[in-house]
Amino acid sequence: MKKIGFAALMLIAQLSFAQANRFVYQVTMKPNAEDKNEVKTENAYLDISAEKSMFYSENRIKRDSVIRAGFQSGGARGFNREQMQNFRSSINYSIEKSKKDQKTIYKDRIGRDIYSYEEDRPVEWKILSETMKIGDYKVQKAETDFAGRKWTAWFTTDLPYQDGPYKFSGLPGLIVKVEDAKGDYSFDLMRNYKISDFPEMNQFGNVVKVKRKDYIKQQQKFISDPMSFMNQSSGGISAPMRMGGNRSQNPAEMRKRIEERIKEEVKNNSNPIEL
Repeated sequence: MKKIGFAALMLIAQLSFAQANRFVYQVTMKPNAEDKNEVKTENAYLDISAEKSMFYSENRIKRDSVIRAGFQSGGARGFNREQMQNFRSSINYSIEKSKKDQKTIYKDRIGRDIYSYEEDRPVEWKILSETMKIGDYKVQKAETDFAGRKWTAWFTTDLPYQDGPYKFSGLPGLIVKVEDAKGDYSFDLMRNYKISDFPEMNQFGNVVKVKRKDYIKQQQKFISDPMSFMNQSSGGISAPMRMGGNRSQNPAEMRKRIEERIKEEVKNNSNPIEL
């Protein structure tokens, strides 16, 4: 009986250790440089375990669930396109931070493929003496200049994590709020809870590992010539289907519609988080 009891305690300890903590942030954005009155708000998750953390859109998980269900019920034709539209996100990237080697890996889709790079710029903080209360947490102020913006963060040592939303980390506590000086982007902690494990994410297309400077070049190329990235299929879904196309359409009309949509998306994201 003692052996069984000890084994049960070990199993409980292992399960507890395997758990991750999910912090839900409300992300407020003004991504359109031509219309700063247009404000977009959505939730994003920061999942933290002993080994790593991941930051990504809540809608990403919901959209992935719809895609999986579509494949199970008949491939690309089984997609519920209305649901897919409801789960569109302005946060198309995901960010993974490794605790062991202190690396930050950024992933984002350009055309048909996922581009991945290791962040090569450290976030250097200036910790200030100012404190206040945000919700249940006593927080302290810190500032940094990162990727063309001046950021103010409020972190708490009430939670044992030196992490935060987006690429931000390295403070002696969890970031509860961080906002840029222009008020274009802000991340606000709303709640947190335990999860059993990190979710499985769909990654249609190839994962292309590049340097950050090469990722920026590919981004600029996509803006100037988006169709050059969309002409081939990858990951089992053709570009027109991923962009909401219809196989019965005339190819020229489909191409024109995709080009118009991409140009509209580029315009709507003309004020990126990194300048």
